[in-house]
Amino acid sequence: MKTILSLTFVLLVTIFTGCYSQSTKKENKMDSTNNNEKSKVYSRTDTSKVVMSEDEWKKVLSPEVYYIARQKGTERPFTSKYETSNEVGTYYCAACGNPLFKSDTKFESGCGWPSFYEPISKSSIIYTPDNSHGMTRTEVQCGRCKAHLGHVFEDGPPPTGLRYCINGVVLDFEKAKEAEKGYNEKKQQ
Repeated sequence: MKTILSLTFVLLVTIFTGCYSQSTKKENKMDSTNNNEKSKVYSRTDTSKVVMSEDEWKKVLSPEVYYIARQKGTERPFTSKYETSNEVGTYYCAACGNPLFKSDTKFESGCGWPSFYEPISKSSIIYTPDNSHGMTRTEVQCGRCKAHLGHVFEDGPPPTGLRYCINGVVLDFEKAKEAEKGYNEKKQQ
């Protein structure tokens, strides 16, 4: 019995360590935006598919974004600046600029990562079976560059019942122009 409990404990530690593993370096405040300015593929309007070698991706992405987007890593829970954000705007792929989610589809799930119930369009996301870490899940990737974003689960709110659990490191955010204008006007009063 002790052997079974010990093996179960080791298996659980292995699973959770693999799910939440991340380098212990502090988050690079340079963010993906500065690196993406150098990238010829980053565009919030271009819809053409992006195909690049891993060496090319390493040159244009910050180490944090590369780890999640290209190596299918996972950021630690409750560390994303977007996890509790209520700003009005659009979330984009940090690797290529593809529009992914509108802020009005974001909800507080309590899971530790930004959660959305619906992508911007059917083509903005690719769904891939993921059987890693002894689990059966559905991975979500960017529909333009195939960057790993996170996973989708069937425990979200209406109207879709889905929860897109997304690594904040692979998201860029642009505040809605009207919301920003209103905020700045209130600030000046």
